[in-house]
Amino acid sequence: MIIIEDINNITKPYKNAVITIGNFDGVHLGHQALFNKLIEKAIELTGTSITMTFEPHPIRVLKNNGHPPLITLYEQKAELIEKAGIDVLICIPFTHEFAAISAKEFVGDILVKRIGIKVIVVGEDYTFGKNREGNLDLLKTLGNQYDFEVIVIDELHTSNTHAERISSTRIRELVLAGKVAESQKLLGRYYQIRGKVEIGRDRGGKLLGFPTANIKLYDELSPKIGVYAVTVECKGGKFKGVANIGYSPTFDDHIFTVEAHILDFKENIYGQKIRVNFIDRLRDEKKFSNISELSEQIKKDIIKAREILSQPG
Repeated sequence: MIIIEDINNITKPYKNAVITIGNFDGVHLGHQALFNKLIEKAIELTGTSITMTFEPHPIRVLKNNGHPPLITLYEQKAELIEKAGIDVLICIPFTHEFAAISAKEFVGDILVKRIGIKVIVVGEDYTFGKNREGNLDLLKTLGNQYDFEVIVIDELHTSNTHAERISSTRIRELVLAGKVAESQKLLGRYYQIRGKVEIGRDRGGKLLGFPTANIKLYDELSPKIGVYAVTVECKGGKFKGVANIGYSPTFDDHIFTVEAHILDFKENIYGQKIRVNFIDRLRDEKKFSNISELSEQIKKDIIKAREILSQPG
């Protein structure tokens, strides 16, 4: 996949450009349905499948950092879009100047002249341009004017009896509630955080007998405080583990931490970037009367995590 991070780097229009545009936070099953249609159409036209997104998230710019935590940081989002099979990712730096471009200018100057749009694939709620003045009706009118096709994809829902709409907002709600197993059904994969392993308070191994990797989060959505069965990806491969999110109340630290104990693992990974996939929630974080009691609970957590992580799928 080719990644373009400056619109001025596009020197000539793409061949039969088929494009979709959005924030794609989470790159969930709804987004993936858009990508599948995009690729299908690009193959039909012997064209180029293009996804356009923005960095930072527009709400961060327009509401002065008043945005929800991200389900996927840009690095992961780009990886997932590439994995979907897209030819070109255009990531536009989102600024107040870019936000001031009118809907008609955006289509005429960027999509038509710069990119060479032949087809655009969007969701039912797609808006664009200054103050979101552009809607589907205007997009279809401009499509007739500039001779490009507009394909609108219906909302995707889960197959359960509640027919839940798949959206970034709903996924965020589930993760914040600790319902990571449910969020998997909307994401199409397990919720993941990424971060660098930092030196912690050096008591996981010494005091408890269970060394942990302390992970520094950046701008990611953190699951609800508690203990989780996880898998951990690092340079050495993919391993089973147990993660604790919270404030270590037994030690009265009052400092928020994300710690992962990697099962059957003895490597030194300080300073490395690792990925933690949340498979299921085991329990709430709680305060124990002493270190021995906490250590015994961790043993039980590990047994339960092994059971969960040994199950197929």
